[in-house]
Amino acid sequence: MAGRFFDEWRVGDRIAHEIRRTVTETDNLLISTLTHNPQPLHLDLEAAKASEFGQILVNGTFTFSLMVGVSVGDTTLGTLVANLGYDKVTMPAPVFIGDTLRAETEVLELRESLSRPTAGIVTFEHTMYNQRDQLVCRCLRTALLKRRQPKT
Repeated sequence: MAGRFFDEWRVGDRIAHEIRRTVTETDNLLISTLTHNPQPLHLDLEAAKASEFGQILVNGTFTFSLMVGVSVGDTTLGTLVANLGYDKVTMPAPVFIGDTLRAETEVLELRESLSRPTAGIVTFEHTMYNQRDQLVCRCLRTALLKRRQPKT
């Protein structure tokens, strides 16, 4: 199992996730069509060329989902009870087709679960960077994780 249990995390733990991903035109097209997002900046090359970006802008939901997905193997795979929420999602720089993205995670908070002695709550800050080390996405993810040892 790759994920860690609640009682194996410490505030300040940091992970630089090994998986990197170069964004393709197909990635952007699929997420846009699967979510019924008709934004011309994502789908219309001529409209995108006329924008301030001058090219297709990758759908932000792809960037966010990729960031979280890349983190799962190192954080919650096999130990997750439930994701409780995502907060403060920001996208301070655009992502373009051909960008190669990497993610990092830091543990910001650990809380005991008052209702589940077999689990605890972890708040992760996930960040994603492009090949130029520009921050392109950030969020907080609150997750309910199993404990290795139930609280007594």
